[in-house]
Amino acid sequence: MRVLIPMLALAALLIPRPDPLGASEMEDLARITAEWLASPHAERGAQAFTHWDADGAVPEECATCHSGPGFVDFLGADGTQAGVVDHPAPTGAPVDCVACHTGAAMALRTVTFPSGVSVPDWDDAAVCATCHQGRMSGDGVDAAVAGMGDDDVSPDLAFQNIHYRASAATMLGGVVRGGYQYAGKTYAGRFEHVRRFDTCTECHGPHSTAVTFDGCTDCHSGLTSPREIRTGRRDFDGDGDRAEGIHGEILTLYARLGEAIGAYGESVAGAPIVYAAERYPYFFADTDADGMADDDEAVFGNCYQSWTPRLLRAAYNYQLVGKDPGGYAHNPRYVLQLLFDSLQSLSAAIELDMSAYSRP
Repeated sequence: MRVLIPMLALAALLIPRPDPLGASEMEDLARITAEWLASPHAERGAQAFTHWDADGAVPEECATCHSGPGFVDFLGADGTQAGVVDHPAPTGAPVDCVACHTGAAMALRTVTFPSGVSVPDWDDAAVCATCHQGRMSGDGVDAAVAGMGDDDVSPDLAFQNIHYRASAATMLGGVVRGGYQYAGKTYAGRFEHVRRFDTCTECHGPHSTAVTFDGCTDCHSGLTSPREIRTGRRDFDGDGDRAEGIHGEILTLYARLGEAIGAYGESVAGAPIVYAAERYPYFFADTDADGMADDDEAVFGNCYQSWTPRLLRAAYNYQLVGKDPGGYAHNPRYVLQLLFDSLQSLSAAIELDMSAYSRP
């Protein structure tokens, strides 16, 4: 009750009322609060909210999404300039009621992405897209490799990381260029779904963040998971299974890309490379060349340092797909295009048979 009572009181005060809350409204607040408390946004002990504990504050460049007060600051709901964080934010302060239910948050309609593209006309999901857009676009990769030969190892290159759960960038696809988009290729734009399931809060509980699957079976009957959904019969990954969900197609190509990155690192970059999804900065030198990210290898001091432009582009897309586990629902065509094009690029430098794969 130490947490529940303040949250209920706060939620009740967010919208001034002439009358006290009725019994049914109190029940709604209790349900909403319970959903929020069980969500990742309320997990005070998570790395997302404790990473800066030793520093005593969340720095401005991270505070928008890693501190509830930081998000309020970014929106200008605390009286400061909107669009920037003016000062470090407190640690241990997750994304709470105030973060998303201020007048500034509810009025937010335009979101600017790392590519510089501003997307107007969002509904209440604009607050979701503000944080779930990533911190880099494919444009940043192009800037990093400008003027270099595709297969030239450069000590000036380092891994370019889109960050976590960039689902809004995936959903908007080629519109905001969240992935690395290869020259001469066309890319899917915003993923258009049926109107009733076309925004963040129509597919996820707005307070629990849990996927709301029940409505999916109205059209996709007989399924038990959204991962089983597919809407066509093309075999993108070349495994002959035309009945598996589109998620399965993505997983296979994702695995093939990981293998191709490893092969390229060893045979072209001249340094075996290995990936560790939970260890920053994710790509490390595979010192024993066993293809496994051992504990003594997956450390910052052993980060991979033999990048070429070709390898960096593919690794960037590999990370984007891996860090958006819902990509199969957010924009499957865009995800498959990024995986196919990354494999195709690597196939110009290593032996890689692309004949079984199909690009949407």
